[in-house]
Amino acid sequence: MKNHIHLIKLSVGTETVDDLAAWQEKKRVQTEDGFPRHVTRMWPKREPEILNGGSIFWVIKGVIQCRQKILRLDETSGADGVRRCAIVLDPKIIRVQGSLKRPFQGWRYLAPQDAPADRPEGRDHEEPLPIELNRALAEIGVL
Repeated sequence: MKNHIHLIKLSVGTETVDDLAAWQEKKRVQTEDGFPRHVTRMWPKREPEILNGGSIFWVIKGVIQCRQKILRLDETSGADGVRRCAIVLDPKIIRVQGSLKRPFQGWRYLAPQDAPADRPEGRDHEEPLPIELNRALAEIGVL
């Protein structure tokens, strides 16, 4: 059995999965080799488990909507000289079954058994449900 763990993070400032994708296409949020990255202050203590098949699940507008495979963790530092962690991501964004998530700060670990399932093949390009409807369906356990 594969021993891995995921991360979960709020995608602040994005309204849709397409907004997230557009943000990640900007050169300033990419690594030198062209992969999207998310820079965070804290370095995950469970790095080996994350790099053994983990993904980052993105919460957009209170709903877990998509994930990206984590490729590696790079050390980086800002203008202040403080060491930070750049979570380097596969550019492919995989939509998942919507699941409600309350706001939280930073990132959290997400056990594989608690992660929402990927959308079935052929449904990942369907027009997403309106956020309010998605949230209501998730609240009653339909999604």
